Amino acid sequence: MGLFDLLNKDKRDERARSKNVQRALNKYAQSVDRMKALEALADDASDECLYGLLRRFGMIYDKSIDDEQEKEWVFETLCAKGHAALPAVKRYLLSADSVSWPLRLLDRIAAGKDEELAVIEEVLARHEPGYERDPTKKIQLLGHVGRIKHAKSPSLVVPYLKDMDEGVRFAAVEASLRLKDEAAAREPLLTLFVSDEEESLRIRIAMAEGLAEVGWLVQGFRPGVEKKLPDGFSLDREGHIKRKRSPQ
Repeated sequence: MGLFDLLNKDKRDERARSKNVQRALNKYAQSVDRMKALEALADDASDECLYGLLRRFGMIYDKSIDDEQEKEWVFETLCAKGHAALPAVKRYLLSADSVSWPLRLLDRIAAGKDEELAVIEEVLARHEPGYERDPTKKIQLLGHVGRIKHAKSPSLVVPYLKDMDEGVRFAAVEASLRLKDEAAAREPLLTLFVSDEEESLRIRIAMAEGLAEVGWLVQGFRPGVEKKLPDGFSLDREGHIKRKRSPQ
């Protein structure tokens, strides 16, 4: 086969991949036709085709049962590809607006928590604390990191306690308390708790409930905590937040 033939073959393959991606993402096509395109992308298994499979997570089909089944098929197919799918998963995580499916996938194919968190850290670096028109991705990332028991996890979560979006701050509070790293999270959480700028009652209630559960002292913040404690909570003599008992 000569160079001209090889170039023509490459162009034909590229066109075929492009058509299969288009068919796989066509919400107006029949599910059976989309599945044929998805299977073709999986059989090809190039990085571009694996990325095309991942893009199916970002498309919503009107028939919810078919939509979920197709996404589950893509998920299991990419899991079966193993570590070979990581470059495409990382690329999709960096570009997508919603990342719940690829985060589940990353958890399955990464070579350990160090690699998983390294990828997430790179994604978070593009979504630093501050204003963002759509905070969905931040919230999903923080929720995921909050379930990874690793020494590095708290340092990725805590900065988002200062985010401008209430939903992001709430996710950061939940993740910080779930990770239970007192050295990393106690002071930032209490700083937020006593802040006059924090106007969200649900955030204060979540912090009060979480701090009561983990049993961290409010040492250094007691006057401010007493002032901001939501109804139903109190401070004991030592400085632990307690939930008040309901009257019998």
